[in-house]
Amino acid sequence: MATLKEIKLRLKSITSIRKITKSMKMVSAAKFSRSERALKAGAANGPASVALLEKTQIQLSDTTDKQVFIIVSSDRGLCGGIHSGLGRFIRAKLNALPANVESSLVCVGDKVRGILSRTHQDLFSVTANAYGRLPPQFVEASHVAQMVLKAGNFSSGKIIYNHFKSAVAYEVNERPIFTAPAIEDKDALSAYDDLDSNKLQSYAEFTMATNLYFSMLQNAASEQSARMAAMDNASNNASDMIKSLSQKYNRTRQAVITTELIEIISGASAMAS
Repeated sequence: MATLKEIKLRLKSITSIRKITKSMKMVSAAKFSRSERALKAGAANGPASVALLEKTQIQLSDTTDKQVFIIVSSDRGLCGGIHSGLGRFIRAKLNALPANVESSLVCVGDKVRGILSRTHQDLFSVTANAYGRLPPQFVEASHVAQMVLKAGNFSSGKIIYNHFKSAVAYEVNERPIFTAPAIEDKDALSAYDDLDSNKLQSYAEFTMATNLYFSMLQNAASEQSARMAAMDNASNNASDMIKSLSQKYNRTRQAVITTELIEIISGASAMAS
């Protein structure tokens, strides 16, 4: 049986942890409000970044020779399974690729890089960290897109990210990445008279940055909402443990007092006899 001192130390430790988780929940709530405002301000980037593909009904092939997958996460944890969900999704995606497809990975955030480094270290082409403390900026997305373009050739790919649905729900989603050669020969582009290869290349690069920026905004809002929920659950679990340990402490203390009283009474009776 645990002694009173051990129970008291555990109570003190768990009470301190509950204070930390409650504080983290409040901080995450403030950051979530900021991320949600940034997401609303940049929401137009989502439909705009795929407008040409939707208008022309161009279907990008998923079986091209070289594909790149950009996984958007962050450097911070304590937010439930939001990062591990991305890892499971991209593993399933890679396993489903045909054997003749060459793929590469771009990891935005240390968390998803750490998850995938155990199994797909050889596929990493670009990694980016120091992301997730502040709401995303377009210049960050442009910088990552520039690194992807410099890293090597690819014909198509996907951006994998957590799509924000509500304060209590998110889902792993993907957005297309394409290059100018992948779409310049499509008949649907004949409706646009002044689209040469240079303009298509500029459009493809800008679309990648815009898609990446939109994905970062979505992922940031999802992460903060998930961290709020995780810290709330941790605080509730700590409260349950404190209640249980308090009851155990009181029962143990009562047992100690009862034992001491019995010993005193027994000693007094022995001396009287």
